[in-house]
Amino acid sequence: MRLIRRALLLVLVALALASLALAQGKFLLKDGDRVVFYGDSITDQRLYTTFVETYAVTRFPRLKVWFVHSGVGGDRVTGGWAGPIDVRLPRDVIAYKPTVMTIMLGMNDGSYQGWDDAVFKTYSTGYQHIIDTMKHALPGIRITVIQPSPYDDVTRPLNIDDGYNAVLVRYGQFVKGLGYREQLLAADLNAPVVSMLEKAKAEDAELAKKIIEDRVHPGPGGHLIMAEALLKAWNAPDTVASVEIDAAAGRVARADNAKVQDLKAGSSVTWSETDGALPMPLDLEDKVVALSLRSSDFIAALDQEPLKVKGLSAANYKLTIDGEKVGDFTKEQLEEGVNLATLPTPMAKQASKVHDLTLKHNDIHFARWRDVQITLQDYKFAAEKAAADSLDKLEEQIVQQQRATAQPKVRHFELAPE
Repeated sequence: MRLIRRALLLVLVALALASLALAQGKFLLKDGDRVVFYGDSITDQRLYTTFVETYAVTRFPRLKVWFVHSGVGGDRVTGGWAGPIDVRLPRDVIAYKPTVMTIMLGMNDGSYQGWDDAVFKTYSTGYQHIIDTMKHALPGIRITVIQPSPYDDVTRPLNIDDGYNAVLVRYGQFVKGLGYREQLLAADLNAPVVSMLEKAKAEDAELAKKIIEDRVHPGPGGHLIMAEALLKAWNAPDTVASVEIDAAAGRVARADNAKVQDLKAGSSVTWSETDGALPMPLDLEDKVVALSLRSSDFIAALDQEPLKVKGLSAANYKLTIDGEKVGDFTKEQLEEGVNLATLPTPMAKQASKVHDLTLKHNDIHFARWRDVQITLQDYKFAAEKAAADSLDKLEEQIVQQQRATAQPKVRHFELAPE
């Protein structure tokens, strides 16, 4: 018995060390990766998935990674209306030969009721089958298993004894344990969203209800926090670019992931800057999104673009980039640092165009996959393959434009005294 316990302890220590090593490593995605997001209606919303894609494309603009979104509403580990699991996996995942796959299932699997051993047995057995199938079909695939996002028991009274999210948390614990046993990466998309909901409710109880209006499907504010959790599990860096200028000395004190040239420091300070990445396009005018972001660490964890300027002589300055006014700042604010990622900069506008193309190529893929391949599969129309191929080519062109739009540009900065 002691030997068994010692062996178990050694296994747990090894797993913990492996997890720590991964946490301290580089961003999970690498050049040439193909990513498939697999799941139910929450994945089918194409929100946390497109946020993750846009982050990867804007933060690593030279990285060539292909993304496919394969969520189907109502799905369980056994499959659903779009086919049983042994149809779904070959057609909607394996066919794309992914090197990376994420799996988020559980919301429907718990049947929206209190804990039931038989229901959970179906879930655990079915989840194991998915892992076994994928490992056999694609040896070496890097799978991230996702602890399912929450049922909102926070912003309104419970309607199930102890709350349905308590069931999902237990399902998530199983998923995390399965990840350890199978040497997979696990990402928790439940606890961070619950924490955000609690803080949002404390600030504005009525507005907080709109983050997950039907208690199941989050809006963009909730999906941003889910995307953050997945990106953190993938070791996503927090910094877009970081620049520090000493105006008094007329020199660049620091430039991380940015190239600064032609610095001129007089009454005004001007320079040219080429950042290695773009900020996340965040709709801070959306009150629900803004509440979600204030109630989380999203910006601190993933969207830092600090500009620090010391040695200024005037009390107040206007910052313009490419001739567009970005904001007015005091000398003290600029010395402390201004996070450009939260401001309406030309870089943010460029990132928004990237995200628009992210959405567009996913819409085309959805039409090809759901409206042609699945909907027409029983009719055997002669033109079906040609239609699908044409949509694939169109999507490829949109992705090429998405990548081109994400490439760094030279920006011209000016700080002028007011």
